[in-house]
Amino acid sequence: MKYLSKALVAALAMASTFGMAAHADGIDDPSRAAYYDFYKGKTVAFVPAAMGFDLTEGWAKMMKREADKLGMNFVIRDPNWSTDAGAQAITALISEKPDVMVVHNPDVQSYARLLRKAEQAGIKVLQVNMKSSYATDAYVGADWTGIGEQQAEAAVALCGEGTSKKIQIVQGVLTAAASAYTMKGVENILSQHPEIEVVSNQAADWDATKARNVTATVLQQHPDLCASIGFWDVMDTGTAAALKEADKVDVHLITSGGGAQMACDNVETGLFDVVVSYDVPAQGNDLNTMIRTLMQDEHKAGETKVTLYSPTKTITKETMHGGSCWNLDLLE
Repeated sequence: MKYLSKALVAALAMASTFGMAAHADGIDDPSRAAYYDFYKGKTVAFVPAAMGFDLTEGWAKMMKREADKLGMNFVIRDPNWSTDAGAQAITALISEKPDVMVVHNPDVQSYARLLRKAEQAGIKVLQVNMKSSYATDAYVGADWTGIGEQQAEAAVALCGEGTSKKIQIVQGVLTAAASAYTMKGVENILSQHPEIEVVSNQAADWDATKARNVTATVLQQHPDLCASIGFWDVMDTGTAAALKEADKVDVHLITSGGGAQMACDNVETGLFDVVVSYDVPAQGNDLNTMIRTLMQDEHKAGETKVTLYSPTKTITKETMHGGSCWNLDLLE
């Protein structure tokens, strides 16, 4: 038809008027008020292995920011690397009954019984980055086996033709999930490459000074070392120091960590060759999402078993860019 009917014109005019009115007045989101009211006054408790380093400081900052936004209480019980103090902190929190307890396990066994007890008391338990042998409501953190595979693949690639093919492995605490699972990943790859010779596989207990001493000794015995696979970039600053002191800048250092600025700085200066980053800010977002989800989940504590592995990115001189690493002071 060449012209619209009067009825149609009227209908379109009414629809336009309604749309303008709706736009002008706005529409309430029916679930928004209930969402924010739900979280007010709830409590999140964090028991790290220790505060004062990039991982735990980054997670804590992001969890506190979200808690403040939602009107929740956020408390930290810092055992400062003491397993006994950590066990006492968890025991006290069981009596205080926070809504969600976030636990960074020092090893696979020490807190297992207490985590079960916390769930039996009705507390949702979220483990971050280091698992206990007891699976709680949720785990958010690194896929350590996958990280070990990535590190070993990097070592195989770097120790190619014309190299000694000798590598050392510097673990953290042997009973920690991060060490045991990463080692399995390394073994998965090295079993396919018999040309690679592991001349040393020692624990440095997450301590940079111990890593430095271990590496210095290995270099005396194997001055033709090709690469070092370390299980945490903070610890591996000690490995890097030993390599620099021995003037072994040609030894490739492959490590992993949360992607703090220190990692990128060390890649840029050549102290680290490869960093497999599990990206603390992204983990912080995942932690906050999981905390909110566990609180909304109507299942009783202990009935839900969720695992959320953190995506990784590999930082090298070739792949590094302005957003590869993060700074605690700028973390939002």
